[in-house]
Amino acid sequence: MRERMVAGDLYIADDPELAEEADRAHDLVAAYNATTSRQRPLRRRLLEQLLGSIGEEVELRPPLHVDYGTRVTVGPRTFANFGLMALDVAPITIGADVMIGPNVQLLTPTHPVDPDLRRAKWEAALPIVIGDNVWLGGGVVVCPGVTIGADTVVGAGAVVTRDLPARVVAVGNPARVVRSID
Repeated sequence: MRERMVAGDLYIADDPELAEEADRAHDLVAAYNATTSRQRPLRRRLLEQLLGSIGEEVELRPPLHVDYGTRVTVGPRTFANFGLMALDVAPITIGADVMIGPNVQLLTPTHPVDPDLRRAKWEAALPIVIGDNVWLGGGVVVCPGVTIGADTVVGAGAVVTRDLPARVVAVGNPARVVRSID
């Protein structure tokens, strides 16, 4: 099932192998979320165990929430404020020098429109890519399959449903480009 999931194909969400992988991640997240800012070395060790990769000088303020963790990569000098939710059924790539406001959601899972398939617990996922030096304001939601180009700013509360180019400001629901960054 794991191979189907990572490939973006439909898979059964409550597969025992996936449940074990998720349980491991949830244990690490619980330990991470129980730390204080005075425990930076412990936080770093927990993130190194949890995430696919993590650059230098990364700060992800608890609480943090992931599905599996292993499909999240975070570039150097990235900062995420409280409440990052990274549902990494598919890969989530966060570039270098990214600023993430509080309560941002990076959501890779998708679900079939067909009610019978949903009832049978089928789902799929599409990857998310956040370019270098992006700023995601508080409460931003990034939907499955979205790529956000380098140096882009996404305003607080925006819902990003499709790709955004580099060096723009985008706001709203759905997010729309309101200007370029010169």
